[in-house]
Amino acid sequence: MKTIKTYDELRNEIASFADDLYREFSLKIILTKRPLIGVRIPKIREIVSHVDKNSFTEIISYEPIAYEEILARGMIIARLPFNKMCEYFDSQINFIDDWSTCDTFCSSIRPAINKHREEFLNEKIEPLLKSKQVFSIRAGLVLLKCCYITPDYLHLIFDRVASLADNDAYYVKMGIAWLLCDCFIKFPDETLSFLQNSNLPAWTHNKTISKICDSYRVPKEAKDCLKIIRKKEHHAKND
Repeated sequence: MKTIKTYDELRNEIASFADDLYREFSLKIILTKRPLIGVRIPKIREIVSHVDKNSFTEIISYEPIAYEEILARGMIIARLPFNKMCEYFDSQINFIDDWSTCDTFCSSIRPAINKHREEFLNEKIEPLLKSKQVFSIRAGLVLLKCCYITPDYLHLIFDRVASLADNDAYYVKMGIAWLLCDCFIKFPDETLSFLQNSNLPAWTHNKTISKICDSYRVPKEAKDCLKIIRKKEHHAKND
């Protein structure tokens, strides 16, 4: 694969790996409003690895059109030094309208964040968690999951989750469930205590328990304990 130096070259390279069958599959699970070409994420990572570093800034100055182009833009931003990554972070979040570009971007920038956790938390994640935009909040939750499940930040995570308990957006609720699942895997006693006393609605509480019980890293005894604290869900009756 040749070195990529322009946005048109990047776009053409992505398009050259279009797979109609994969596109049809992706359309069922990725509810983006963007055009979807049908290129697998590992292939996009490979393509981005051939982008000339001297062309990073120019390429990400273009507005992406397709879903895969947004993925590629996020992967390029993740390769920038921390301060430069932060400079383009907000614009990338604004392009996100689905769970896949959200989660992929957040996991991609994890190495850049790890040495700047407190700064990034205050300047980027906290505003995301206070946003009115579903995928901005989701990004905040996924970033907490990727970089902040440590003894120093565990109770902050619980506090931020509690502040979002009333948010009824599906992708926010699922973000909370995945975050708490990973918290439980690493800190079972503390997370169990949080779940036992939390203000989470039944759906989010129970989905969290389901995710934990699906994990091979959680012993059966812990799963049995969790099943006991499931909440009863109330379903509205049809008129």
